[in-house]
Amino acid sequence: MLDFIVETKTVWQRLKETKKPIVMYGMGDGALKIMKVLEEKNIPLAGFFASDEFVRGHSFMGYKVHRLSELEEQYGDLFILMAFGIHDIPMTERITKIAERHEFAAPDVPVIGDGLFDLDYIVKHENELQQVYDMLADEQSRKVFADILNYKISGDIRYLASCTTTPDEAYENILRLDENEDYADLGAYKGDTVEEFLKYTSGKYSSITAFEPDVKNHKKLTARMQELGIDADCRNISAHSTEEVLYFASRGGRHSSLDKEKGKPTQANSLDNVREGKRVSFINMDVEGAEKEAINGCKQTILKYQPKMLISIYHRTEDMFAIPLQVRDINPNYKFYMRHYRYIPAWDTNLYCISE
Repeated sequence: MLDFIVETKTVWQRLKETKKPIVMYGMGDGALKIMKVLEEKNIPLAGFFASDEFVRGHSFMGYKVHRLSELEEQYGDLFILMAFGIHDIPMTERITKIAERHEFAAPDVPVIGDGLFDLDYIVKHENELQQVYDMLADEQSRKVFADILNYKISGDIRYLASCTTTPDEAYENILRLDENEDYADLGAYKGDTVEEFLKYTSGKYSSITAFEPDVKNHKKLTARMQELGIDADCRNISAHSTEEVLYFASRGGRHSSLDKEKGKPTQANSLDNVREGKRVSFINMDVEGAEKEAINGCKQTILKYQPKMLISIYHRTEDMFAIPLQVRDINPNYKFYMRHYRYIPAWDTNLYCISE
């Protein structure tokens, strides 16, 4: 086993062995994914609960949704599984207090795709994982990498708290943007990441190109740029390796993604094609599991301009190692950093690529 992996038992093994009633906190897509794994492993689920303000006598998947206090009164000690994502401070503090009272885990299930990041998966990909660990440029990056992997195995949210830093730290110490950036935002949503970019460049820039495939979000993105007086090239397209039509399913928020079965036809194109050889100095990429194709669509830009890059690495099971290795193979003149912003589960974990 790799030296930086300290967990020897998966969350699923712990659940299999526990004598405590297992209850789920939260509903929705995350709960369905965790339930699927529990069913496959023949692990019984005793019930569901939600935050007190959301309990109104409803049910989920045949289970009545309780308050936590009701399940504590019924069962006493519990093994709690968290099935949704949070990043705000009040909710994080609430979760931390619950985890102090009961055995608690936030199981890692992929946002997109299949596969569990368990011990067998680590053994299978040991070589790639070691390569990435050795590539990382500073101690904090190695800590993030190790803590996130140990979290993925165990579901222990203390690993996430241990490696969390702020966006300020990453922008100031790693990206170090200036006032002449040619910025490409691949997955611009409603403009929040463009506004984040402007915050760290004092509102000054050379050019902004923004991709957003969701029609409603694109309209809001365009309106927001107009409201701010920002001259941005806002494209209603999905970032991809080539120009083609893909099928895009809108699921609300940032969690819309490519879906051949339920998606609507959506124009896709590469950053290389859209920029037509023009300079790009900074790429921010959060494309909901389509990072591999989007990176391939930036190959010429990466080779010619060696832009700074911020790439999400939490959507697919393989992202933590596959994306750094993909960028390295395109252009070996990069240093690699990792940072995790406050989030449970391990969402908002990012790779930073800085040219040497």
